[in-house]
Amino acid sequence: MKSIFLALMLAFSCNAFALTLQEAKSQGLVGEQPNGYLGAVVNPSAETSTLINQVNGQRRAEYQKISAQRNVPLQQVEALAGQQTIEMTASGMYIQVNGSWVQK
Repeated sequence: MKSIFLALMLAFSCNAFALTLQEAKSQGLVGEQPNGYLGAVVNPSAETSTLINQVNGQRRAEYQKISAQRNVPLQQVEALAGQQTIEMTASGMYIQVNGSWVQK
């Protein structure tokens, strides 16, 4: 299942957005949440909100697909993905811990 999430995370680093996910992370605009979704670290601009909505929509679709394929509850897939994305987050990027944003 780990390889599925690695492939999933690589898919989310696409450059199809005006503001890329990597740029938003590097600028401290977004961070990874334990629920498996991207969140706004600061009050988001329209561009950042669009990026968050697009990435989270793609993630939700993949989580639902994995949930159905493996007959695992969606919340379990989301939580596992959140744990793995936080573990894979580079030093200096933001992650959410106990509801607060901290730099890893």
